[in-house]
Amino acid sequence: MDPTRQETGDVTGTRDKDYNLIWFVEQCLSNVLRLDTYVADAERAGDSELAEFFRRAQGESRKGAEQAKDLLRRRLAA
Repeated sequence: MDPTRQETGDVTGTRDKDYNLIWFVEQCLSNVLRLDTYVADAERAGDSELAEFFRRAQGESRKGAEQAKDLLRRRLAA
């Protein structure tokens, strides 16, 4: 990304910082879904340590999505 570029939202109709938050939420939630598959794979392989690792990562992704959604709500309401 060009650091001299101005934040405008002319192309998308959404300011860059809001778009970035929306993107972040989507990526976190996508990660939660993907990690569900990884947990199942680890469990199928009998690797409880790995399954728990992926569950913790999944929880952190959920937490990141919730924090970003709260922030986005506050900013869009203002």
